[in-house]
Amino acid sequence: MKSINKWILGIAAFSVLGTGSSMAQSGYYQDALRFSQFNSTGSARVMGLSGTQFSLGGDISNIHGNAAGLGFFRRSEFSLSPSYGGWNTDSYLNNASEFGNIPTTNFALPNLSLVIANPRDPLTPGSFKGGAFGVSINRTANFNSEFAFRNVTPTSLTDYFAADAFGAQGAVLDQENSLTGLGFSTALIAPTSPGGTEYVSTNSSDPLMYEEVITEGGVTQVTFAYGANFENKLFLGGSLGVSSISYSQFKLFTEDFNPQFGDLVGYDLRENLFINGTGVNLNLGAIYKPVDELNLGLNFQSPTWYRLNEEYDANIISEFANPTETFDARTDILLGTYNLRTPMKFNAGATYFVGKNGFISADIDYVDYSTMFLNSRDFNPQLDNQAIQQTYGQTFNFRGGGEFRYEMFRVRAGYAYYGDPFDDPNSQRHQSVISGGIGVRLPKFYVDLGINHTQFDQTYRSYSLIDAAGRELGPVADIRNTITQGILTLGFNF
Repeated sequence: MKSINKWILGIAAFSVLGTGSSMAQSGYYQDALRFSQFNSTGSARVMGLSGTQFSLGGDISNIHGNAAGLGFFRRSEFSLSPSYGGWNTDSYLNNASEFGNIPTTNFALPNLSLVIANPRDPLTPGSFKGGAFGVSINRTANFNSEFAFRNVTPTSLTDYFAADAFGAQGAVLDQENSLTGLGFSTALIAPTSPGGTEYVSTNSSDPLMYEEVITEGGVTQVTFAYGANFENKLFLGGSLGVSSISYSQFKLFTEDFNPQFGDLVGYDLRENLFINGTGVNLNLGAIYKPVDELNLGLNFQSPTWYRLNEEYDANIISEFANPTETFDARTDILLGTYNLRTPMKFNAGATYFVGKNGFISADIDYVDYSTMFLNSRDFNPQLDNQAIQQTYGQTFNFRGGGEFRYEMFRVRAGYAYYGDPFDDPNSQRHQSVISGGIGVRLPKFYVDLGINHTQFDQTYRSYSLIDAAGRELGPVADIRNTITQGILTLGFNF
């Protein structure tokens, strides 16, 4: 069966400028990044520290973070963490914003965790002091967002259709299950001569372009972990994670033309994309206490090996004057399957305890996004794998936070910096996170509240057109994202 990869040419998702990417690339390399990026998630305590966690022990976030921290548990624990968040986007096309501050809200239960502790009696001889088993359901990524932009552009998507159709007979295009085929079937392009194979747009004016993109879904991981305690000095742990992806994208792309320059008045293009699948990963971690006041943590996170299924369809409706006519064409529902290997991650952290008054903690991650890899029996991903190696690079993430304790009360604050995954000196795609939180600890119950504020910029290219001089043309929008999320953790010890 033909894969989707042929049909989404030119309708790009978030992309980096200046990479020399052309219409020949299919865009799966962008999906690879979308499903590989991460922010540290977990309990409200950890979120109040901006995700700092890899040298902390005794927190439910250890289940999917550094499992060695489970060795710190002396009592069993159950917790649930509801959250509420808002995602605002400001979109700028040619430095103009008509649809700024589009809000998207989301209520979720991003974390549900259970820890069964089995500590050994302190008087039992031997270095092994017991351990704990943990299982959690954790939402590791959220795709719910919406943005839109509108402006007059010097190029048109119909220019791409005309260039892509060059050399093809009209009878072939009319039967082709592609966007260019839809463009021909709805008379957005026409041959320059009867029966010819060179095409032009049926309106030469600069269009008023509008695009709206809505995405939904997320990544949820079920993790099974165990952590062990040796001499209350060395803690070792490992975990198995099963991740599930659910992703939906809905696009509306319109262009309106001046009827004085052609019979084409305008058209609407709608695209629907659905991706779902599962994957597995492994984590191995250690925490060492050289002195009572200091924890040193190391963690290795394997790639996640995903098998993904996708479904895609598109529809174009065009409107003409002189005479007044409407054309409607749509693709079949196109199916595809492919495998994705995300990059491995290395984490390190240190925590210093200031007596019983609290602690300060810091993490660092190393990730090489150029090691992502795609393969499929439905299509040849060679161009996408080349794009991965040429477009993405190595990055470091930094997190730091602290907790102040006074009797049963806790106050927390943190900051995180997630590096730019693009291998481009002109790219500014880092993310910054500022957080805070409070908590109350009782003998058999605790409650924590954490708030995160995240900011990052992205670039969106609606389509890409290469001119005679080799320059990449097409509308490029700057998307500024602001995410504020509050999470409440209720925990019970038993």
